[in-house]
Amino acid sequence: MLEIAKSVKEKKRIDLTNGTANVIWQGDANEIALRALNHCAVPAKILNVTGPEIISIRSVAEQFGKMLGIKPEFVNKEQATSFLSNAAESFRLFGFPKVDLKQMMEVILEWLNQGGKILNKPTHFSERKGKY
Repeated sequence: MLEIAKSVKEKKRIDLTNGTANVIWQGDANEIALRALNHCAVPAKILNVTGPEIISIRSVAEQFGKMLGIKPEFVNKEQATSFLSNAAESFRLFGFPKVDLKQMMEVILEWLNQGGKILNKPTHFSERKGKY
């Protein structure tokens, strides 16, 4: 989400090849990771941790654009597939994340607009060959 917002704000083209994604607020992911320690097992228990929505990269970029008053620029076309996660087991164990998509977008833009510190460690959300 940060990379998309930052690209919109800096008027950089956004790659739409992976047209959809799952997202989660880092604080929610951290909480689940800590709570998941109580569910460790041998063999390992598989637990996908992400938000409940499948977001459209284009739609999120356009929403950030409206919030910033900037028309996003895109490159490539959405493909029929994306790498997505099913977090149903995580939701069963821990409930849904506390921070929803709208809140994430608002907080991210507030952070960017205030010049908040960014680690500049890209997520490579548009990667399709497994080289993250």
